[in-house]
Amino acid sequence: MMVLYIDPGTGSMLFSILIGIIGVVVFFLRSALVKIKFVLSGGKKAKIDKNKLPIVIFSDHKRYWNVFGPVCDELEKRGQQAYYYTASPDDPALEAGKSYKNVVCEFIGEGNKAFSRLNILNAYVVLSTTPGLQVYQWKRSKTVNYYVHTLHAPASIFYRMFGVDYFDALLLSAEHQRQEIRKLEELRKLPAKDIQLVGLTYLDEMKKRLDSHPVSKNTSGKPVVILAPSWGPSGILSKYGAPFIEELIKTGYHIVVRPHPQSFSSEADMLEKLMKQFPNNESFEWNSDNDNFDVLARADIMISDFSGVIFDFLLVFDKPILYANAGFSKDLYDWWWLDEEPWTFQVLPSLGKEITDEYKGNLKDMIDECINDPKYEKARSDARKATWANIGNAAPSVCDYLINKLNELSKEESN
Repeated sequence: MMVLYIDPGTGSMLFSILIGIIGVVVFFLRSALVKIKFVLSGGKKAKIDKNKLPIVIFSDHKRYWNVFGPVCDELEKRGQQAYYYTASPDDPALEAGKSYKNVVCEFIGEGNKAFSRLNILNAYVVLSTTPGLQVYQWKRSKTVNYYVHTLHAPASIFYRMFGVDYFDALLLSAEHQRQEIRKLEELRKLPAKDIQLVGLTYLDEMKKRLDSHPVSKNTSGKPVVILAPSWGPSGILSKYGAPFIEELIKTGYHIVVRPHPQSFSSEADMLEKLMKQFPNNESFEWNSDNDNFDVLARADIMISDFSGVIFDFLLVFDKPILYANAGFSKDLYDWWWLDEEPWTFQVLPSLGKEITDEYKGNLKDMIDECINDPKYEKARSDARKATWANIGNAAPSVCDYLINKLNELSKEESN
């Protein structure tokens, strides 16, 4: 009887090939399943727009209307035709769009249904604040000329790896953001994107709103403390949980807990338990308003971690903060590629006190110090200059860029 012998090296190679073939088959089957599910759920496959659309704005959630609303208003004022596509059926844009003549606002479905529409889009310019183009479900359409990403926070770019790699241009608010992107491009051997410092539309609107309707100071004698963490394992609620809320309540101050919107879906079980354990009362409340202006306006101090809202609070309302590093892990983020600390973590120590694992019994003193020490006011002024470019003029600047790029691409295509 003949016995076949396969040496260990060849066996290992064959095993690797087999695993690779299995992987390809699994990937193919999964892709086919996704397409079948989409056809079954959506009924019909989206059709490619016959006419090339000039400017398309995509928002994956209604909370970004504060970013895009000012842009749509400006495009409407200029008589520029544009399309606002949203993945939220209750996006405020759908109501606002009823008064537009030049900007069409449309709900294009949730989740994969929205991305399937975007993946075959026919347009010159697409603007979005959604990261992950060409990385997750959202793919670059072969009939879109140019993809532009705009930020929705003045801090360092807190995206998962490769979040903005496949955009053609970035509209930012700070020089430190530009430098971080350039370093990533160099490390990954990527072509340099077109980067413009245009500012932040939603911060401009928030400041305009505050200037028009000054908020009366809290005269109750009891400071209002807002806890506004980010979501995920490094967020304050995930890291410290119920014991931290208990310590806040012990201060005797009025406590407002405003979880990150993503927490209500990604951390629903944790939030449900905490909300049952700490129900609303006259000195404690949970807040989930879509518009955060009122709750930020009445707070005297904010406690947060790496959430972008911390900069909304200190830059616009000029109020103090406490922050928790909470053992932030950068393994899944673009920061993993960078040797130095992101600007956000570099500047936070000058803006407020850091809450560490030894916070117990000390929160009240830390809150009082940050509210009363004038050095933090000077640090907020410096941070505002460093991270909020083009104050008050972001929406016109964004529209200038989009329209100029549209004209440039149209001219190239006609030649």
